Amino acid sequence: MGGDSVQVAAVMIKNDATVEITIPFMLLLLVMIILLALLSRVLCSFMYTYWWKPRSIRNVMAKQGIRGPTPRFLTGNLADMAKLREIKAAEDMNTISHDIVDRLMPHYVQWSTLYGRRFIFWWGIEPRLTISEPELIKELLSVKHGLSYGKSELQQKGVKDFIGKGLLMANGQDWVNQRRIIAPAFHHENLKGHVIHMVESTSCLINKWKRILEGGNGGAGIEIEVMEHFMRLAADIIAKTEFGSSYEDGKRVFEKLGLLQKLSSRGGRYSWFPGSGWRKKREVGKLKKEVEESLERVVEARRESVSMGRCNSYGHDLLGLMLAECEKGSSTKFTTQELMDECKTFFFAGQDTTSTLLTWTTMLLALHPEWQRRAREEVLTVCNGRPPNFNTLPHLKI
Repeated sequence: MGGDSVQVAAVMIKNDATVEITIPFMLLLLVMIILLALLSRVLCSFMYTYWWKPRSIRNVMAKQGIRGPTPRFLTGNLADMAKLREIKAAEDMNTISHDIVDRLMPHYVQWSTLYGRRFIFWWGIEPRLTISEPELIKELLSVKHGLSYGKSELQQKGVKDFIGKGLLMANGQDWVNQRRIIAPAFHHENLKGHVIHMVESTSCLINKWKRILEGGNGGAGIEIEVMEHFMRLAADIIAKTEFGSSYEDGKRVFEKLGLLQKLSSRGGRYSWFPGSGWRKKREVGKLKKEVEESLERVVEARRESVSMGRCNSYGHDLLGLMLAECEKGSSTKFTTQELMDECKTFFFAGQDTTSTLLTWTTMLLALHPEWQRRAREEVLTVCNGRPPNFNTLPHLKI
C-alpha cells in the first residue's frame, strides 16, 4: 500500500459490467432517498388532511341523507358565505325587525331551503353540521352527550393568541374543572360588591353624553356612536370587577388585548391554511408577549401581597376569587398561564356580549318611546331619585 492513497469503493457487477460507486456518491444517494421519503410523507399527510378526510366525511354524511353545498378544495364554502353576506350587506334595512337571520346568516337561510333542516357545510377543511330540530339539539346538549362536543381544533387555533385555553375554548373534563374554579365568582353574594363599580362607570358615561349634548346646539343634530361608548363602558366595568385594586393595570392590559384581537383576526378566517399568516406572526407574538408579561405581573403581585402578609386575602374580584379557589388544596389548580387565559376569556366574553346588548336595547327604546317612558317612570319610582343598588335591582321589572 505504501504511500499510495487507498480508495474504498463498492462494486456492483451486472451483465459482466462493473460499476464503481464511491462513498460520497452513496451518501448523496442515501440523502436523496431520505428527502424523497420525507417529501412523500408530507405529501401523503397533506392529501389525507386536505382532500381524503373531507371527502370521506362527505361520503359518510351523504349515506345518512345529510347533504350540503359542494366545497372547494382548501377553502370549502368560505367564498360562498362571503359572497352571500356581501350581497345582503349592500341592501338597506327598510324596517327594524327581530327577524334578521336572513341578513346575518344568509348562507343558513339559502342552504336550509335547498338541503333541509340538517345540512353540512365547510369552513375551510372543517365540516360544520347544522341542525335546527329542538329535540335533537336538546339531546346533543344533554348531560349524557354534552361533554362529547365542544370547540374544534380550528376554533381553538383561531383565538389562541388572544384568548388562549380559557373556559370559552375548553372541552370535556377540562371545561368542567375550569367551570368549578370560576363558578364562585358569580355567586349571588360575590356579585353584590360589584354593582357600585357598574353604577360609577355608567354615571361617568351619562355625564359624558350630557357634556356632548350641552356643547352642541341644544343637542339638535348631534349623533353619538353608542356602540363604541358601550364597548369602553363594558371594558371599564370588567377591569374593575376582574382586577379590583389593580384596575389601572387591567385597563392597559385590555387595551393591548383589543389590539391583539384585531391583529389576530385579520388572517383568522384562513388560519387553517398551510403557511398562512406568517407575515403577522412576529407582530402578534411581540404584542402577545407584552400582554402576558403584564398579566403575569398582576397575578404575581397579588400572590406576593398575601405571602408577605401585606394582605390577608386575595381580594373579592374575579382574580382574587380564582386565586383563593386554587389554594383550597384541589388537585385541579390553575397554573399562572391558565389564570391569565381565564382573565382574557372573561374580558372578551363580557365586553362583546354586553356592549351589543346595550346597543340593541338603546335602539329599541329609541324606536318605542312609550316603553322608554314606562321604563323611566319605573326607575324614578323604585330608585326615588337615587342611583340603583343591589337591593333595588330585583324591583325593576321593565
